[in-house]
Amino acid sequence: AELALDDPLLREPYLAVATLDAGQKSARIYLAAPISLGEIEADFADLITAGESVTWNARESIVEAKRERRLLALVLEEKPLQKPDPERVRLAMLDGIRQMGLMALPWNGTIKTLRARVAFLRRALPEKDWPDWSDEALLATLPDWLGPHLDGISRKSHLDRLDLHAALTDSLDWQQRQALEQLAPTHLDVPSGSHVPLDYDSGEQPVLAVRLQEMFGATETPRIAGGRASVLLHLLSPARRPVQVTQDLASFWKNAYKAVKADLKGQYPKHYWPDDPLIAEPTARAKPRPR
Repeated sequence: AELALDDPLLREPYLAVATLDAGQKSARIYLAAPISLGEIEADFADLITAGESVTWNARESIVEAKRERRLLALVLEEKPLQKPDPERVRLAMLDGIRQMGLMALPWNGTIKTLRARVAFLRRALPEKDWPDWSDEALLATLPDWLGPHLDGISRKSHLDRLDLHAALTDSLDWQQRQALEQLAPTHLDVPSGSHVPLDYDSGEQPVLAVRLQEMFGATETPRIAGGRASVLLHLLSPARRPVQVTQDLASFWKNAYKAVKADLKGQYPKHYWPDDPLIAEPTARAKPRPR
């Protein structure tokens, strides 16, 4: 409710309002009288309550802890609360994260890959109890997996120091953590000896992007998830451009390699292009080392 800008009652901290209109955004006060805090406390003592408030302030992106005295919804007095209950701060911070959304958390490539690996195993091994780490499920279970890691965090800027990777992995049991490394490894060893990263973020099937010459001698497409799923091979040129996408390496060697070899040999004549890739020496160099 508002007073006219020239109304002398504008300077009064409290008013007892007798007449006002409905207004569209706020009511206009037409008749009021000043009242002191002491009169309010004397007249409404049985309705005044004191308590502590620990809530999320969305405008400031901070947990706000206050000691308040209220007459119903009217705040009569408030002071900062110096040592709020840590559990109430945690609950308020969780509420703030719900309001801001999961993107307020410090996601990075490693953590996104961790989520994608678990999502892959959830698809590949549906009979196993791999957790649902979708946005919806993570938001619904925030107190369980994130709550224990919010000690000392009471504002949005504090989230930058949150160990989000630990928060997620701690929600896996010991057997799941061990199985994750075996069934959905971050890298695969290829015939050349290179340790090549797997990309779980590009789609339903993990992608192994590797130079074609490093796969010489391999007769089968690499498989993961205990043999339940093959990777999607992106075979690359010496310039690391995809020249073939396949999940059937044996078929590629048999049917497509000859044409790909002819094309690449013209573009990269100094590189190694054997006639029989199944018996050729794999290499991460332009040509195998001389023996």
